Amino acid sequence: MAKKKTLCIPRLFWDFFKFGLFTFGGGWSIIAQMQELYVEKEKTITDEDLLDLTSVGRSLPGTMIGNIAMLYGYRMAGYVGGAVCLFGMILPPFLILIAIAGFYQVVKTNIWVMAAMMGVRCAVVPIIAVAAWKMVNGAFKYPPCYAVTVLVAVLYLFLNVNCVYLVIIGGIAGWLISSFYEKKGLKETEKPTGSKVRNSDEMRTADAARMEKPDAEGRK
Repeated sequence: MAKKKTLCIPRLFWDFFKFGLFTFGGGWSIIAQMQELYVEKEKTITDEDLLDLTSVGRSLPGTMIGNIAMLYGYRMAGYVGGAVCLFGMILPPFLILIAIAGFYQVVKTNIWVMAAMMGVRCAVVPIIAVAAWKMVNGAFKYPPCYAVTVLVAVLYLFLNVNCVYLVIIGGIAGWLISSFYEKKGLKETEKPTGSKVRNSDEMRTADAARMEKPDAEGRK
């Protein structure tokens, strides 16, 4: 279980300001940073919580990472926290874009700038991959979850099914799988109880037989 913490508003703003300032490669690299900071170091959320936030943010209209920032901030400090996280994350790139807008054409054709950006993209890939790998355990709680993943991958890659429908399919499948295993778990917990009752009855019968045996021998 993750520790229940309510981060202060300035701290939330500063965290997401750094995410927006030092993140390259889009929303997934920000999720990697959130996984490292909030799941591994501070333990304010679990891998499963981060997966839930990502799933919901991915399925809502608008930018995925903007939705996730709002959801995480709301979880930690209500509506104000959500607004602060969102504002803190978009402020750095907004200011940087304003600064370079005047000489964008010069930067765009500069071979050294383009080479540096290519290197940055290469560095981002393993960061995202490692974060995704660390969250695997939270995603595959039950064995059938692997089949759901394969099904969704096939629908997305080969049949070009809309992401919204994929999220709905995953939600329904998750509900069915969880319900099945919860019912199975309840049945398994009931079995030992029944056996304990039978064992206690047998013990009482044996005790009664032992008490009756000396009486019978005395009468003889």
